[in-house]
Amino acid sequence: MNDRLDIERIYIYLALSFGLAWAVSLVIYLTGGLQNSPILIPEANVSLALILLAGPVMWAPALAHILTRLLIGEGWQDTRLRLRLRQSWPYLLTAWFLPAVLTIVGAVIFFLLFPRYYDADLTMLQRMLAASPAGVELESIGLWGVVVLQILQGVLLSPVNSIATFGEEFGWRAYLQPKLMPLGPRRAMALMGLIWGIWHWPVILMGHNYGLHYPGAPFLGPLAMVWFTFILGTFLGWLTWRARSVWPAVIGHAAINGMANLGTIFVRGEPNPLLGPLPVGLIGGVGFAVVALLLLLIPSFWRMDVKKEVVGR
Repeated sequence: MNDRLDIERIYIYLALSFGLAWAVSLVIYLTGGLQNSPILIPEANVSLALILLAGPVMWAPALAHILTRLLIGEGWQDTRLRLRLRQSWPYLLTAWFLPAVLTIVGAVIFFLLFPRYYDADLTMLQRMLAASPAGVELESIGLWGVVVLQILQGVLLSPVNSIATFGEEFGWRAYLQPKLMPLGPRRAMALMGLIWGIWHWPVILMGHNYGLHYPGAPFLGPLAMVWFTFILGTFLGWLTWRARSVWPAVIGHAAINGMANLGTIFVRGEPNPLLGPLPVGLIGGVGFAVVALLLLLIPSFWRMDVKKEVVGR
């Protein structure tokens, strides 16, 4: 049983993952950044930056996974692509539904702490309906009916759209995480969160997730992102570890992406995005933080498959 870190493979993977993603991020920066990127599909308001983010950037970790195996002749054993449905179904369900609950909990706590930012009239939603061709039909069910519909759509449909999130998870959770697990779950998850967060820094500095005008910009946003990737990465890492499959993490990541902007419907004014109400904020992400804390403080959550995991490397 090999319980030592495979430093060479880790370094090769990280160089490829960061190199590919940051090179594409440089292209985004040089072509106008996220704010002034050329619009390639005017009908859908799709910019060059959006295409590069959803494609080459998010798929860089998966490409790095594949290239690392090819470069060092590692083979294709234990890629975490096997679904293992009999073992994985509880984690698939957890990944599908829990992110929505945690996102809503974080937003509710934020608005309870900062009620001046809560818009009971749902003004932003009214504007969205007025600008939407389907707005007239949706008005018949009322504003709160539309909110419920948005939540149901986010919960039920978002995890299905997991093409982009597979690109990240097949790299981080399916390749890098098993290489770091000899450190133990706590240190591995902390290091995974740090690495994943720093990997996001170029797009965060261009305004992704937090914008460009928050207090402490542009330096506090990247630090807040490291915290979020740590708590989220711990949740996704635990799903992968227990299921011995990357698919719960892929679905969980897609579920989070689909529900993350729910809090904006209720916002008035300009709250500090470093705090919330979105889950990337310190308060908006409190639900994920509690889950991560429980996972890291209770060793039994990780104990079941330790031997299998190390042997299966």
